[in-house]
Amino acid sequence: MPATTTGVRHRPPVRDRGPRTTSSGLFLTLIAVCSAVTAANIYLAAPLLPLIARDFGSAPSAIAWIASVAQLGYAVGLLFFAPLGDSANRRRLVTVLTVVTTVALAASAAAPGTGALAGAVFVASAATVIPQLLVPLVAERAPADRRAFHVAAVISGLFAGIVAARVVGGLAGQAFGWRWVFAGSGVLTLTLGLATALVLPSTRRGGAGFFAGIAALPGLLRRSPDLWRACVRQAGMFGAWSALWTSLALLLTGPRYGMSTATAGLFGLFGLAASVVAPLAGGLVDRFGAAKVVRRAYLVAAVSVPLFWLGGHVVAALFAAAIAIHAALVASHVANQTLALTTTTTPATANTAYVVSGFAGGALASALAGPAFGHFGWGGVCAVAATWLLIGWGATAARR
Repeated sequence: MPATTTGVRHRPPVRDRGPRTTSSGLFLTLIAVCSAVTAANIYLAAPLLPLIARDFGSAPSAIAWIASVAQLGYAVGLLFFAPLGDSANRRRLVTVLTVVTTVALAASAAAPGTGALAGAVFVASAATVIPQLLVPLVAERAPADRRAFHVAAVISGLFAGIVAARVVGGLAGQAFGWRWVFAGSGVLTLTLGLATALVLPSTRRGGAGFFAGIAALPGLLRRSPDLWRACVRQAGMFGAWSALWTSLALLLTGPRYGMSTATAGLFGLFGLAASVVAPLAGGLVDRFGAAKVVRRAYLVAAVSVPLFWLGGHVVAALFAAAIAIHAALVASHVANQTLALTTTTTPATANTAYVVSGFAGGALASALAGPAFGHFGWGGVCAVAATWLLIGWGATAARR
């Protein structure tokens, strides 16, 4: 029987070999740190594009597509590797993906040209889906009354990694060169990935085919209204965040504010709000249920949109809006992902559907935000964000 929208269904634990250490604080910390380091690999190229362009004698705009290659690689990795968490031995899978990611990052550091760099970044991003293998494991083995809190701890690490990639990665690249950033990330990925794999339980699972998870996605969404609702709502929320956040640099570096690229990049520090909000949201989900937390998150996001519009003229409004949209995004993510992970008997496949849906919503909104800014200015971007919130909530408002 599927979970209701006000809570989550608890599944019996999977039988495994080895110690059940997933309830320990040390294990959870290791999972969160590993998620931070591996998630950072997806966004590593973006802040380094000016340095890469200078090294290869190109304009930054001419190689901006490399950052999109990383996003495409991650999407491919989610579709093909993340569902294997339901059938493969997670310890072996994390080990293999860690080694592949490390080799690809080393190839990125040694790339002789943009083509080789793009290929290496694609492979590294496709293999660095380790956090989406670890989150279902944490949800599966957490105490029933602390499940969302444990999921939130991993999400905190993931968002911290994204912030570090954008801020610390850019500063390190300026100080040591972009090649050393890729190399250093490879060392961190290898160390933390293998350390995490060593303490993972070695589960006995069925031998499903490589494409079985992908083939199961449509039927899984059809059978689980709660999973479908979580996917659509997070696609709307992530789309609104993506439209605003990916276009913000255009506003900050434009004639209204005239900031430098480096100064505008410091706005990424507002993403640290995610690390604070995630555990709080996890506790609220455990106490009040996922549906209530998602409703409150959508209200906060709805308030942030007019604040962003006002921020087109008043920079203080941008500060408040940036904090609000990150708080809404993370609270919604914790609630929706907890629901997605606990509403079916195949959590890794359900998590794939959930993450891919959110990613697709964000990518489409970002693609529309650029032309909206060009034709209608910052107000057009805010309109795209508001539309995505309306779609995400309106399409799921009716109970099924």
